[in-house]
Amino acid sequence: MRRSPAAVCLAALVLAAALAGCADDSGDPKGDMTSPTPSDSPTSAGSASTTTESPRPEPSGGTADDPVGAEETTALLDWSPVPGSTDDTVTVSGKWTLGYPEQGTEAVLDGQRPVTVRAPSGFRITDALIDGEYAVVAAEDQQAGKPNVATVIDLASGERYTLDGSSDVPTTTGGTWALGEGTLLHATIGPDRAYCLASVDLATRKSAQGWCAPPRNGFNDARITPAGTSLLTFDDQHPSCRTVVEVAGAEITPFPGVPECKGWDGALLDGGAVWSVVPKENRIEAAQFFARAGDGYFDLGPGTSGSLVACAGSAYFVREPQRDGDPARLMRWSPDGELTVAYETAQGGQATLSSPRCGGDTITVTALTSKGDEQVSAPVS
Repeated sequence: MRRSPAAVCLAALVLAAALAGCADDSGDPKGDMTSPTPSDSPTSAGSASTTTESPRPEPSGGTADDPVGAEETTALLDWSPVPGSTDDTVTVSGKWTLGYPEQGTEAVLDGQRPVTVRAPSGFRITDALIDGEYAVVAAEDQQAGKPNVATVIDLASGERYTLDGSSDVPTTTGGTWALGEGTLLHATIGPDRAYCLASVDLATRKSAQGWCAPPRNGFNDARITPAGTSLLTFDDQHPSCRTVVEVAGAEITPFPGVPECKGWDGALLDGGAVWSVVPKENRIEAAQFFARAGDGYFDLGPGTSGSLVACAGSAYFVREPQRDGDPARLMRWSPDGELTVAYETAQGGQATLSSPRCGGDTITVTALTSKGDEQVSAPVS
């Protein structure tokens, strides 16, 4: 079994929370830290009548201070093996795959028009995103001296172009990347060297600068869903005060119901949201997940911080084994109030899961276990 990514994740999270994406008093960046509708039904005897489906009742939750424990069931997705090595980070998107090896030298887009994107000399690929319409490969300077370079590929046409430090709204060193809804988000440097969020309209290739962090503050973990965009913001205190927020243009709004300074993950869903809270600062990998559906609040149970992904209208997060011999599980929360086990490893032995990766209509996960490793994907649309 390879070294658990949870151990790697923990070290990275500790460093990110302290340094990433902050700006000093002069704004100098330090790095990374961004109802059903009525339907008509024909009847027999040559006549037709209109029937309207009753809206699905809103799940009954608690309050932010006293959330209801979500009832958990098992509903495994239809998983299929992903070809290739589990050492490669691969995301499946329908008939496309986008993957890159651990060393980050190149990314391979395989599908109707295969493309290989090689990292520039001295750079390493850190992000490979795909959503069924576009693919984005972002590479970071290993010496942290040059802005990131990202290649954007239109899957329908095969056209590609580059974003870098010379773009109209330039990239910067490190920073969050997010893809969805025809938009790409990345970090940039704004007026007075402020650390800001940039958005790219991928159809027009026009970029715009959005919200900027105050001095000695930063952000990471941007997520785009049809319901909106979220970020994790933080300051440079020890421990850092972390706030999960919704972003709209140059304005941010904290998620309601999240304890002050304790948030970590956050994703907006239709009529609600999902987020995580880290109860103990000396165990930042151990989070508790919560959800809001309408006005009701739910406790989703334990999970791994940093593992939340929104995909095709639902939210997914990793729950590592809670006791020796337990399986690692991928949990799914849907806005109608269902919490299910979408994937689990075999019982017994050691097991860990990577954070899931969304490819628009497909989700991919990598499992590392003492009984064998596997990388699998499942349709979710």
